[in-house]
Amino acid sequence: MIPLVLVHGFMGGSAQWGAQIDALSSEHKVIAVDLPGFGENADLPVKNTIAGFAHWVIAELRRLGVKRYNLLGHSMGGMIVQEMMRHDGGNIEKLILYGTGAIGVLPGRFETIAHSKARAVQDGARKTARRISATWFLEKEQARGFEACAAIAQRASPEAIAAGLDAMEAWTGKAYLSQITAKTIVISGDTDRTYSWDQTSLLWTSIPNANLAVVPNCSHAVHSENPELLNTILLDFLRR
Repeated sequence: MIPLVLVHGFMGGSAQWGAQIDALSSEHKVIAVDLPGFGENADLPVKNTIAGFAHWVIAELRRLGVKRYNLLGHSMGGMIVQEMMRHDGGNIEKLILYGTGAIGVLPGRFETIAHSKARAVQDGARKTARRISATWFLEKEQARGFEACAAIAQRASPEAIAAGLDAMEAWTGKAYLSQITAKTIVISGDTDRTYSWDQTSLLWTSIPNANLAVVPNCSHAVHSENPELLNTILLDFLRR
């Protein structure tokens, strides 16, 4: 059984994937990582480059004895898994790019990276976590999954928040999209405030063999906003 590796995004963590682990574990071994500085690994030294995160995940998989695997990345995690394709692509069977893009400056984002950096310094880690988490949901703070998402985000330290924003701002994978050889699906909520349609379309049209799934009435946290539909899409893609 080829495992499915889940890589969360900025201020995320492995705890966000409960609904996916429950639904997919009967058919797939699921490995949900916590990136250094976030989630269960909030105490680890932070990384400030997408490549640094990618190499850390690859090393962690080798430590676990995993060589060949399917790979899902969400948000900043989607950037990380694109970078993993460059360095470990021969071991990746299928690729899932969810709520993400290939341009780290995030054109069309609800606010610029520079503004997020300034607000994080001004507001502190906890307030920043809650403020940004709200933008990930169509119904913002009123969404059913907001409090759980915010609780995970609040584990990130000020250093991890700054490092993650630096990592995204400095990265682009646009030039390498045509080199992705794994069978790929691009998944997006139809009202994502973080990654614009231009980012989603760029992935879909530039990666050979890429499929597209747009989930209605969802923003950036489809895994929480409509987990049943996301799980159906994932299972269908992995079964093919």
